[in-house]
Amino acid sequence: MKVAVVGATGLVGREIIKILEERKFPADELIPVASKRSVGKKVSFSGKDYEVIAVAEAIKRKPDIAIFSAGAAVSLDLAPIFAGGGTTVIDNSSAWRMKEDIPLVVPEINGDVLTKNDRIIANPNCSTIQLVMVLSPLHRRYGIKRIVVSTYQAVSGSGAKGVNQLQNERENKQGAKAYTHPIDLNVIPQAGDFVEDGYTTEEVKLANETRKILNADIKLTATAVRVPVITGHSEAVNVEFENDFDFFDLKRLLGFMPGVVVFDMPEGNLYPMPVMAAGKDEVFVGRIRRDLSQPNSLNLWIVSDNLRKGAATNAVQIAEHLLKLK
Repeated sequence: MKVAVVGATGLVGREIIKILEERKFPADELIPVASKRSVGKKVSFSGKDYEVIAVAEAIKRKPDIAIFSAGAAVSLDLAPIFAGGGTTVIDNSSAWRMKEDIPLVVPEINGDVLTKNDRIIANPNCSTIQLVMVLSPLHRRYGIKRIVVSTYQAVSGSGAKGVNQLQNERENKQGAKAYTHPIDLNVIPQAGDFVEDGYTTEEVKLANETRKILNADIKLTATAVRVPVITGHSEAVNVEFENDFDFFDLKRLLGFMPGVVVFDMPEGNLYPMPVMAAGKDEVFVGRIRRDLSQPNSLNLWIVSDNLRKGAATNAVQIAEHLLKLK
């Protein structure tokens, strides 16, 4: 079993390698792949050091699985080449998510759509994954009509450049900027690039991907915000259902959902926060309460580590699911 990680030296790439090791994924050989400036660097995996190689060499080695975390342009260019050589590609970028014939997968929700013949599989956006993890069991029971979500996204969602800008500002240092405005002691109501209708690419991804995974008829509107947090995306979510719900039954459904932790004790001021989700694979949900302004509606607060379940862990879980199909 040969596993390539394309973008191995980036924030998510390093996390993928870490999680492959943590979960004891049965890789006999790791093939770390990165851009020319990183070729020759060493990557440690399961007690061995592996040298980072260029894409051309990685293609020649014909990995069984290649997990991509190198951006949409790279994925559009290279994923078909790997796939054409018999490699199954799990892609973390937005490149393939909305392609009709490409599965967009969160294993706990729709891992059953995967087949051994799939050659390119899309990993959803980090904000989408934590949202659908919580809403999927509720949608199956009550039917979701409309979602209004505001995201509070950590700077690591912008890669090392976002983290470096925040740290540089806190230390009063100059450096490259991921954002056009200061992020330290600030909140920026923009995540991604603006599109023609005034929404951002992050907001569009969240809406389109949620519909693809749960139901195409769901109405969803989003506001994506960048906050001065290193790791852990948060979401304030308002959901309107087709049918009314029993509050005890609803919380019980969430408690039984694999990968979801209900952390909701307002009497003790206990609720999910990025500081508690960082480094964990679970999606945490709290502040669960009826929306008193309209029927069949609910308010939720959802938090997850965007580098782990929001990216790397979900990709490795897809790889684990593929092993069961062989």
